[in-house]
Amino acid sequence: QVQLVESGGGLVQPGGSLRLSCAASGSISNIYAMGWYRQAPGKQRELVALITSGSTTTYVNSVKGRFTISRDNAKNTVYLQMVSLRPEDTAVYYCNGAIATPSRRVPFEYWGQGTQVTVSS
Repeated sequence: QVQLVESGGGLVQPGGSLRLSCAASGSISNIYAMGWYRQAPGKQRELVALITSGSTTTYVNSVKGRFTISRDNAKNTVYLQMVSLRPEDTAVYYCNGAIATPSRRVPFEYWGQGTQVTVSS
């Protein structure tokens, strides 16, 4: 069984910074793309940033230049560094990973439980 556990959320003032972490654990053969999604109250979940196994990155336009996604393959961990945070970044942030296991060679999408990020003065 695979688990994704996020950490690093919290309350920050506008213009502040936070770093989210997501660690994958369990019976893992390979981790392919990993990403961060967010869902604000009353809105649909949206992709914020994605990083492939080759470390190619993609960002939603609203966070380009402010957020940086990275991964440490040795630790099965993906990070989201967020700077210049705005009130509209307030949401629950979810980690997602396409992960293969010994019993499931085709990658399956796993989700973390979510971590709250609140940007407010």
